[in-house]
Amino acid sequence: MTGSESTRQSKSKGPSKSATGTLIVLGIILVLGLVFTVTGADPLGLFADVATPTPTRLAVPPTSTPSSPTAGAAASTDSPWYEVGFVTPIRMTNAKKLDYSINGLPPEIMRGSLAEKLIGYIDGAKKTIHIASFETDLNDVANALIRAHRRGVDVRWITDDEFGIEADEKEGHGQFAMLQKAGIKVIDDQRGGLMHNKFWIFDSEVLWTGSTNVTINGMFEQNNNVIVIKSPELAAIYEKQFEEMWGGEFGARAPSLVAEQSLVVNGTPIKVLFSPEDKPIQYILPYVQNARRNIRFMTFVMTQPDLGNAILERIQNGVTVEGVFEAVGSDSQYSEMMKLHCAGGKMRRDGNPGFLHHKVMVIDNRIVITGSLNFSDSANTRNNENVIIIDNREIAQLYLDEFLRNWREANDLDPERFKCP
Repeated sequence: MTGSESTRQSKSKGPSKSATGTLIVLGIILVLGLVFTVTGADPLGLFADVATPTPTRLAVPPTSTPSSPTAGAAASTDSPWYEVGFVTPIRMTNAKKLDYSINGLPPEIMRGSLAEKLIGYIDGAKKTIHIASFETDLNDVANALIRAHRRGVDVRWITDDEFGIEADEKEGHGQFAMLQKAGIKVIDDQRGGLMHNKFWIFDSEVLWTGSTNVTINGMFEQNNNVIVIKSPELAAIYEKQFEEMWGGEFGARAPSLVAEQSLVVNGTPIKVLFSPEDKPIQYILPYVQNARRNIRFMTFVMTQPDLGNAILERIQNGVTVEGVFEAVGSDSQYSEMMKLHCAGGKMRRDGNPGFLHHKVMVIDNRIVITGSLNFSDSANTRNNENVIIIDNREIAQLYLDEFLRNWREANDLDPERFKCP
């Protein structure tokens, strides 16, 4: 800028009309930005793709201690009361996966992973490790459980008959046989419905749950989540469920104890649901129906019509709804995706070559719903599943960060293929 131009601008009586218009537009954007930050509302869709930092594989909440535990560290009294972890998917060849299943994971793959964290909890257990987990093909985890058993820890595993015990005969498996040979008790559900849980209880004090199967695919290739909560009271709820199944009460044979499954941990209200006895969807619906600002979800499947209708009603009443569906199956006639899309919800399909395996919903930036339950009738009324509902803004923000990461990687619905009536 020359001196004469500078002088001419300094003597101007006021901004031009175009400058005034620019200031007004900037002011409006600033106000909308503040509204989005505080409430999560985005009426003009300006901030749907706002970049946020990609979360690390293990996200730990801030604590008063100088540093948080590293991934793989055993549980200790210095740890925060909860930890949230997400899989950062990587691609492996089938040959590599087979090799890792049999011979173990190399340090560069294991470092910082959920598998490393899980093994840390196993190695830190002193009395009990009670597991209700769908399947496994990880020798590293099996060997850690054998170490725990040999030092006197009561290790017991409930798995599915078809995808657990029967699949153990397949190439790359055999981990349940390893456990049994070492003297660890393993049982399955011996029924048509799935034993689809993915929860672990350590020393009746620490609960590990979420969507993550203890497999190469689940812990390294798929989009998955884990939440670990340190609470003897919460662990007791899951221990009761574990002992019921261990005693043969699978499926509809198990009694519903939903009235005893609500508690407050460190000021955070938590509700636990088990299927099929509790029929969790009926308890999830009120949270959806009471949404006032936004609903965001990541789902492997959503075919349950009552849940779809409840979300639809919220869209029609001005609630922002954004969802990421696993691409496989989301275009079927049973999926709720098109119904929500055509009603004005913002729907995308997962871009990860592996499955998006989450079963997560975040409501009004504070309520987190997660666990093993797919949003389907079979999961709700037939399978053995667990759901945990947590009212905590800090935890919700961690899941929202994961949602935004998945949202950015996902694909908009092709308008030529997905046409609304």
